[in-house]
Amino acid sequence: MSGTRHGVPRGPARAPGGGSARPRLLYVVTEDWYFLSHRLPMARAAREAGFDVVVVARDSGRGEEIERAGFHFAPLRLARRGRTPWGEAQAIRDLARLYRLLRPTIVHHVALKPVLYGSVAAAATRVPHVVNALTGLGYVFTSPSLNARVLGALLKPALRWALRRRGTRVILQNRDDLTLLERLGLVDPRRATLIRGSGVDTDFFRPEKRVAPEKRAANEDDALKSVRVVMVARALRDKGVLEFIRAAEILARDGLQPAVEMVFVGEPDPANPASVTEAELRHWAGSGTFRYLGSRDDMDRVLAEADIAVLPSYREGLPKTLLEAAAMALPLIATDVPGCREIVRPNETGLLVPAGDAPALADAIRELASDPSRRRRLGDNARQLVTREFSDDVVGEQTARLYRQLLETAAQ
Repeated sequence: MSGTRHGVPRGPARAPGGGSARPRLLYVVTEDWYFLSHRLPMARAAREAGFDVVVVARDSGRGEEIERAGFHFAPLRLARRGRTPWGEAQAIRDLARLYRLLRPTIVHHVALKPVLYGSVAAAATRVPHVVNALTGLGYVFTSPSLNARVLGALLKPALRWALRRRGTRVILQNRDDLTLLERLGLVDPRRATLIRGSGVDTDFFRPEKRVAPEKRAANEDDALKSVRVVMVARALRDKGVLEFIRAAEILARDGLQPAVEMVFVGEPDPANPASVTEAELRHWAGSGTFRYLGSRDDMDRVLAEADIAVLPSYREGLPKTLLEAAAMALPLIATDVPGCREIVRPNETGLLVPAGDAPALADAIRELASDPSRRRRLGDNARQLVTREFSDDVVGEQTARLYRQLLETAAQ
């Protein structure tokens, strides 16, 4: 946004130094769009609990949207994938300068890089309370590559320091991740909190929006009376995009297309070493075994026109795409890995298959595609589960409670 001084918060909330007695909470994330898609309910709950909330993120053009939601926004040069040691050191200095300027009571870092860099800045500026949230143990923990192993050997000591610092609380999204980090000695279980997911708006994602297959056709030639299977994810190898494509090939070979229509929604992520390219996706889609829709910002409509949601990921924190699909009462198929099995409960909300097993994924899709009454039952159960345990209200209250506990502990 032109004319904006880097790192200086702006927006409708009371500016620093304005005499507000409310405790200040900083959310530090890598991308402004990620805050809007994954952290907005938590920030609203914090504001309702009495916090003055500032969002710190890279400005990709959606900072004004954050401001319209009623929060300060402070743009920051913090790329998810570092380019130079100088640039990474500068990001830490920028964070420290921002913390000195804003004097937060609590800083909430989200994901690996903000956790590491923000913890250094918080230690240098003596921020009273730090919340470090890991949204999943990704490439460093899941990839068998030499690069991931070397990177992990370098990062784990730093992560141990960041997660075990005095005055720090850690949020994890599933018990598997918590158990692993405890076993590795990276986290003190007394300072760890399990808050499952980022919440989902169950009023926005609701089954009443679902569209029957016979009403989806754009024209008479568009025979969409098939079962539509949708995968929504970044186009990463460790999200299982290759297994999805291979399962589509298996179903096509077995003569189940067009009765089963496979659709991929998402886009490559060049900042992630596990990403496939746009050219690769378009080349594979050219075979006709699956449709590639690219990135979409109308996810309710995408899911409204689906019959089954799949995510063959290798590991997750707690995938929001499955939560949104469950809120729409879609049956789920995912891999039996941390994160996915929090929401996909076998024969209750969906089916689990082994990670990396495209034939098993194809079999599970074939199984649900042939049984509409079972799909309805699993989808109804999924809707009930997400409303009860994973809604915006539930997750927002759990997060606000953690903030209140930090303030109460400090006051004692």
